[in-house]
Amino acid sequence: MANKYGEAALMAVRMELYGKAYTPLERWQQSVAKLYPTTPAGQKKGPPRNAFLGLCEAGLVKGIPAGQYSPSNVHKGYAVAAVALLKAGTHRTIPQLWAEVTSDSEEEIPYGAQMDVVLALWKNGLIV
Repeated sequence: MANKYGEAALMAVRMELYGKAYTPLERWQQSVAKLYPTTPAGQKKGPPRNAFLGLCEAGLVKGIPAGQYSPSNVHKGYAVAAVALLKAGTHRTIPQLWAEVTSDSEEEIPYGAQMDVVLALWKNGLIV
């Protein structure tokens, strides 16, 4: 089982839409609201949300069309770069992925659950 942000990504992708056209952001918001019902900070945490939206924007998430879903930010880039590493088979763990996708930074970047989202989707066959 993935951590809560990985689980949120899985829930968002697998969400029953019942004919409604929910955006990836709406899907994410509904998922984190279920997982963090009494923790607004957990619901609003940006890095995992932006990683998820970045993967959706790039057309990398099964069942979600590519498109513009949120403003540009570094977390999207980290997520998309991590998928490329997973596809290449060179990196398989959160520490390996995080170290590589942040290797160009001059300072250490704190981890914010971005790779949990990527790996949850990857391991469940939801990355295309």
